[in-house]
Amino acid sequence: MAYLPIEDHGVIGDLNTVALVGLNGSIDFMCFPDFDSPSIFASLLDDEKGGSFIIEPTHNDMKHRQMYLPDTNVLLTRYLSDEGIGEVTDFMPVEEQTKGSRLIRRVACVHGDMTFRMQCSPRFNYARSPHTVTQVNEYEIVFTCTDTNGLAVRLKSTTPLQITNTDATATFTLKTGEKVDLLLERASDEQPPAKVLENFVTKSLYETIAYWKNWVARCHYKGRWMEMVNRSALVLKLMVSNKYGSLVAAPTFGLPEELGGERNWDYRYTWIRDASFTVYTLLRLGYKQEAKNFVDWVDRQCDALHSAGRLRLMYTLSGELELDEIELNHLEGYKGSRPVRIGNAAYDQVQLDIYGELLDAVYLYDKYGAPIAFEFWNDLRQQVEWVCDNWHREDEGIWEVRGGKRQFLYSRMMCWVAIDRAMKIAENHSYPLPARWRVERDKIFFSIHHEFWSEELQSFVQYKGADTVDAATLLMPLIRFISPKDPRWLSTLKLIEDRLVSDALVFRYRNSEGFDGLKGNEGTFSMCTFWYVECLAKAGQIDKARLYFDKMLGYANHLGLYAEMLGLKGNHLGNFPQAFTHLGLISAALTINDILEGHENKKKL
Repeated sequence: MAYLPIEDHGVIGDLNTVALVGLNGSIDFMCFPDFDSPSIFASLLDDEKGGSFIIEPTHNDMKHRQMYLPDTNVLLTRYLSDEGIGEVTDFMPVEEQTKGSRLIRRVACVHGDMTFRMQCSPRFNYARSPHTVTQVNEYEIVFTCTDTNGLAVRLKSTTPLQITNTDATATFTLKTGEKVDLLLERASDEQPPAKVLENFVTKSLYETIAYWKNWVARCHYKGRWMEMVNRSALVLKLMVSNKYGSLVAAPTFGLPEELGGERNWDYRYTWIRDASFTVYTLLRLGYKQEAKNFVDWVDRQCDALHSAGRLRLMYTLSGELELDEIELNHLEGYKGSRPVRIGNAAYDQVQLDIYGELLDAVYLYDKYGAPIAFEFWNDLRQQVEWVCDNWHREDEGIWEVRGGKRQFLYSRMMCWVAIDRAMKIAENHSYPLPARWRVERDKIFFSIHHEFWSEELQSFVQYKGADTVDAATLLMPLIRFISPKDPRWLSTLKLIEDRLVSDALVFRYRNSEGFDGLKGNEGTFSMCTFWYVECLAKAGQIDKARLYFDKMLGYANHLGLYAEMLGLKGNHLGNFPQAFTHLGLISAALTINDILEGHENKKKL
């Protein structure tokens, strides 16, 4: 089986994990039963060894179409031919309705006669562990990983199943209106009897459709680009752990930022950096409960710290630090892009910016969600004191470089944010406000304006002493460090355009500058493109911002999804779908819409 383009996939999920469904109807990626569990399907990372769940017609010359049912995460994959039309409906009942992860696939013939081939080929523990296959009855097969405490999954069907080698297979012919249901679940879960499987699937389908439609109906936004905003919100919701309230940066690992390159990371973790962007976006859309759950998760991480300054940039969904980086050398990687990594060694880096993102998230939630507790404030206060003592240090920065520490502009700016937002929280609650906070905040302000400003370039630079620019600098006006129309900012924006922007698409920095310690190149960073158009809008260039935003929407895949990056041919690169990109899309859409409606100066979130 050849590799599909990354963008030729849809995503379904149940707030525990997700599955990527190819345009050809093959499930090419799924970690099970949780986001950070080992994969059972990973043909996207090795088309021979990774494992997949294929449903395809036996007819030739098929056309393929894929769509979501409106305002849901229920995915339809259609097969179109002169002989007939078939479709597969893929979904996962959300955990709030079921006790465990379940993958449901309904195969139907819409017109004519169609013969389908099904092959379910799980490969356990990132395709590292063997498994046994047991035929329970004609309609049920159990796969059991032979490792100690190995996972067992059960495939049930309304059509007879066979064992072929270590896989489950079936071939069946459907006439117009006929259907076959397939259910994959943990073998330990309570199962519906075979005779009522069809009724169970129908009931689950209707309940899942209703769940997603009811969730979207809670969204407050009714402005321009509402369909894309809602789709991005649905994607973000899929990446939220219902169990913990945390959010994965992306639900995949190992997908390359450059084909054949080494920049292949594991994003199935929660970054503190995502906190403020996530909370801000959820609150603006009206999803206060999700924002509260994420802030509560952040609160628990602060409670668990033994001393100030020990906050880590990323955690597992449950808040642990078991992120040791391992290379899966038995997998060839997507189109030969190796190594495939699980875990993430960057978790132990020093990244000073996370304190600003943490305090900004708490400030926004405290102001627009619900007041924070005093004990949480006490934890935060200690972190702010640490920032006051350490903001001048070098670190690895927002991009988690592996080429050595530097004094990055973005890190210093976010230290300013940490102290500034802490001061605002204290003032809102009339908490004691240490005099040194204002002193240190102002020191950072002048440090940035004096030490990170280049008279020669007429621009703020990437790090102290640099002659390069960084797309992270686009956040300067967005986090209210500088006015979006300040002359210094406008000249910085112009240099970013000259050096990092290619037809509205934005590189986060130039790899040729060699400071990140990695080989090879990468695509444009989609999140940075949305930051750019938001900066244009705030700078008064609303027509240009709207044009570039509309162009960027055209780079989404056929379902409105984005990976982390875009290649020169518009191909999607990096882990998919990426939360940060969809957060950026929503923020840019709401900002541009506010300006077009004349609301930008009104007091609102």
